[in-house]
Amino acid sequence: MSNWDGLNRRRFPRANYPCLVVISRERKDSNERDIILTHTENIGVGGVCVILKQNIERFDSVDLEVDLLDLEDHIKCKGKVVWNIQRKSSEKKKPLFYDIGIEFSDLSPKDKKRLEDIVNRLAKENK
Repeated sequence: MSNWDGLNRRRFPRANYPCLVVISRERKDSNERDIILTHTENIGVGGVCVILKQNIERFDSVDLEVDLLDLEDHIKCKGKVVWNIQRKSSEKKKPLFYDIGIEFSDLSPKDKKRLEDIVNRLAKENK
């Protein structure tokens, strides 16, 4: 079984839906915060997969701000890194990127409904 086989057994369906994401987390070596701007690989009601140039360790807590590009307020919630995989690089000069899976931990009912509606709409369009 490959690494991805276990990861694709998700409790919540995901959709390939491009969103802007701001990740904020405390640095372990100081009281300062890292702010990382990225985008989604995919998103669902339970969490999000983002692509980063740097690794975030499993079980690290993060603050998230997700712009669903639907003209409503950004989703702001906490999350926990549940998996991370370093991509393989075929070129030595390019940075190795990481796919980071973050589980939402305090998503509001309103934001959960927004995500459900988007994922369901995309699932119907892709049939």
